[in-house]
Amino acid sequence: MTQLQQAGGPPGWRRRAVVLLAWLLVLLCGVVVIARTQIGADLSAFLPKSPDVRQRVLIEQLQSGVASRTLMLGIEGGSTEQRAAVSRAVAKEMRQSKLFELVQNGDVSDWSDSGTWVFEHRYQLSPGVNPGHFTVEGLRDAINETLSMLGTPAGNVIKPFLDRDPTGETQRIAMELVPASSPRSEDGVWMSRTAPRALMIATTRAAGSDLDAQAVAIARVHAAYEAAVRDMGAEAPKLLLSGPPVFSVMSRDKIKTEAIHLAVVGGIVMGGLLLLAFASPRALVIAFLPVATGVVIGTASVSLVFGSVHGLTLGFGSTLIGETVDYAIYYLIQARQVGAGAVAGTGWQRWRDLNWPTVRLGLLTSVCGFAALVFSGFPGLAQLGVFSIAGLVSAALATRYVLPVLAPDGATGMGMRRYMAQLAGALVRGLPRLRWPLAALGVAALALVLWQGGHLWRADLGAMSPVPKASQQLDEMLRNDIGASDGGVLVVAYGDDEQAALRHTEAAAARLDALVDSGELVGYETVTRVLPSLEVQAARIAGLPDAETLRANLAEATKGLPLPASRLGPFLADVEAARKLPPVQRAELADGPLGPILNTLMYERPGGGWGTLVVLHPGAKFDQGRLEAALAGLPEVQVVDVGRELASLYQRYLHEAFVQVLLGALAVVVLLGIYLRSWRRLLAVCQPLLFAVVLTLGGMAVLQAALGILHLVGLLLIVAVGSNYALFFDQLRTTGRADEDTLASLMLANLTTVVSFGLIAISDIPALSSIGRVVAPGALLALLLSAAFARSVGPSRPARG
Repeated sequence: MTQLQQAGGPPGWRRRAVVLLAWLLVLLCGVVVIARTQIGADLSAFLPKSPDVRQRVLIEQLQSGVASRTLMLGIEGGSTEQRAAVSRAVAKEMRQSKLFELVQNGDVSDWSDSGTWVFEHRYQLSPGVNPGHFTVEGLRDAINETLSMLGTPAGNVIKPFLDRDPTGETQRIAMELVPASSPRSEDGVWMSRTAPRALMIATTRAAGSDLDAQAVAIARVHAAYEAAVRDMGAEAPKLLLSGPPVFSVMSRDKIKTEAIHLAVVGGIVMGGLLLLAFASPRALVIAFLPVATGVVIGTASVSLVFGSVHGLTLGFGSTLIGETVDYAIYYLIQARQVGAGAVAGTGWQRWRDLNWPTVRLGLLTSVCGFAALVFSGFPGLAQLGVFSIAGLVSAALATRYVLPVLAPDGATGMGMRRYMAQLAGALVRGLPRLRWPLAALGVAALALVLWQGGHLWRADLGAMSPVPKASQQLDEMLRNDIGASDGGVLVVAYGDDEQAALRHTEAAAARLDALVDSGELVGYETVTRVLPSLEVQAARIAGLPDAETLRANLAEATKGLPLPASRLGPFLADVEAARKLPPVQRAELADGPLGPILNTLMYERPGGGWGTLVVLHPGAKFDQGRLEAALAGLPEVQVVDVGRELASLYQRYLHEAFVQVLLGALAVVVLLGIYLRSWRRLLAVCQPLLFAVVLTLGGMAVLQAALGILHLVGLLLIVAVGSNYALFFDQLRTTGRADEDTLASLMLANLTTVVSFGLIAISDIPALSSIGRVVAPGALLALLLSAAFARSVGPSRPARG
C-alpha cells in the first residue's frame, strides 16, 4: 500500500457540514443577487468607458437619446375608416398612459392647448419678428401674404385669428413645427403613400437603456391595439411595431430564451453522455454541481462589479457548461479507487495529491488568459472576463472541496469508460506517428491566416445582433413611410448650461438654413423653434414697436387693403402685451403642452451640461462632407456619422482585444514556465495549444468566415480548455505511463466539451454561434494534438475493479 492509499478515509461529518453549508450559503447569496439583476442588451456596453467627444455624443444617444426611445407603428389592413379609428384609439390610450413623451399620428384634435400656448407666445417664437417686420413695408408684405392664404385650405384656420394675427406669426411657427417629411393625411390621421397602412410615431419617457420600462411601454401599445380592434372581428387591421426599443427588448428576450434553451438541451445531451459513462444517476447529479456553481457565481459577480449583466454575457454563461463540467469529470473518474489494496473513502486524497495540482495549474492558465479582458476599456468585454474568471474559479473550488464530501471515491461505476480509455489508448499510440504531417498542416494554416491578414477579421458590430432580417426590413419600411430620420447622421449641440446649448443650436440652425435653401436638406427639427435662447427672445421683443408707432405704421400699411386698420385693435393690444411678457424658460415649457417636443430634443447630459439634438431630413443632394463643412468652426456642435463611428469603435475594440489576448497568452506562457521549470516541457505543453488555435483559424479562413471579437474570445476558450489536456499529457509524460482513468477522463471531458459547444454553434444568436464554431473544433484539435505531440507515453494495462 502506498502512502497515498494509507490511513485516512472520507471527510468527517463536521468537515462535510461546514463545506456543504458554506457552499449552499454562497450559492444562495448568488441567487439573491441574480434575482435583483437587470439584464441589458444595449449596444453601449460595447462602447468605450473613456470616449472622445464624438463617441460620448454617440453613447448618450444610444443610451437615452430620442433615437433609442422611438417607436414606429403601422396599422395595416381593413378599411380606411377602421385604420383611422384604430390609430386614434391607440394614440389616445398611449397618451393617457403617461409612458410616452410624444405620440404623433397626424391627429391634431388634441393640440388645442399647444395652439393656445403658441398663439400667446407667438412674438417670442416666430423667426419673422424683427424691427423691419413692423415697418410700413414689412407690415404690408406680411398682411398681404396672410390674406393670400385665405383662399387655401389653411384659410379656415387663419380666418378666426386674422384680427389678432394679421402678420401670420402663428402660421409661420406652425409651418416650422410640422416635420419636413411627414406622411400624407387621410381621415384625420397619417397614412402611407404606398400601402393601406395608418402610421404613428412615439417617443417613450424611459431611457433607451431601461429595457424593463421599454418592455412595459411596448406591452401597453399591444394592449391598446387589442382593445381598439376587439369588436372588429377577423377583418380588423393588424399592428406593425418597430424601432430601437423593440429591437433591444427582442434581443434581450431572445438571448435569455436561447441561453436557457442551450443550457437545457446541452444539459440533457451531456447528461446522457455522463450517464453512459458513469452508469450512475447520483454521479450525474454530482457532475453538474460545479457547472451550476460556476454559472451562478459568474453571473452574480458581473452584477456586483458592473451593476447589470449584458444579455450576451448571460448567453456566454451557457458556454461555461462545456468547460466547468470537465473539472467534475476529472474528479469523478480519477478519484475512483482501484486495485485490491485500495482503502475505501481515500480516493479524494489520492486525487488531491496527484491530479489536483494539474487541474489547478490548468485553471490558473485560464484565469491568466481571461484576466486580460477584465482590464478592457470596453465594459462588454470586461464583463466576459469577470464572468469567465469567477465562473471557472468557483467551479474548480466546488470540485476541490464539495465533490470529495459527496463522493469521496469518485464515481464507482464503469459504464462506457473502459471503452473510452481503450479508444484514448489507441489514439495515444497512433497519433504520434502523424506528428510531422500535423505540424506541416499547422504551418500551412498559419501561412493562410497571415496571407488573409485583416480581411479575415472583417466582422462588425452588426454581426453580433440577434435581430432577424425580417424585423430590420419592417423597420426600414415604416421609417420610409413615416419619413423619419434613420439616425445615420446626428447633429448635436451642447453647452455648459441651458442657454449656452440653445445659443449653439441657433448658430448651427443658421448654417443649416443654407443647406435647406440649396436642397441638400428637406428640413430639420430643432428645440429652438419652441424654446429660443433668452438672447433671441429679448431681440425679438425689442423689435416690437410701441403702440403709437405700430398704430401709425399699420394705418399706412393697410391703405388700399381689404383689411382696414380699424379692425386690428386686438392686434395692437396683443403686441403691446407681448412687450411685457417674461421670457419663455425651459422649466415653464417642460410642464406645458409643448413639453414632449422639448424633452425629445433637449436633454441634460450625464456628465454635466446640456445637449440638444437637431433632427435632419436629408434631401436628394445631401452630402455629409458639405454638412460638416457648413458646421465647421462651431466646436460645440458635433456631426456624428453613427455608422462610421461604430465601425471606428469596433476596429479599436478589435485591436484592443487582440492586444489583451496576446497579453493573456504571454501571461499563460510565463505561468507555465515558472511551474514547469523546463523549456522542453514548456514547449511540449504550449505546442499543441498553438497548433490548435492556428488550425482552427486556418479552417475559418478556408470557409471564408468573417471573424470578430467573440471569435477571439473563443480562441481564449480553446487555450483554457486545451491547457488541461496538454498538462495532463505532461503529467503522464513525466510518469511514463498513461493510466486508464486519466485517459478516460480526458476523452469524456473532451466529448462533453465538443458536444456542448457544437450545440452552441448552431444557435440563432450570432454572438453565441461565433464562440461555438471556434471552440468545438478547437477543443477537439487540442486533445488530438496533445496526444500527437506527447512523447514516451504508453498506455498502461486497464485497471480492474
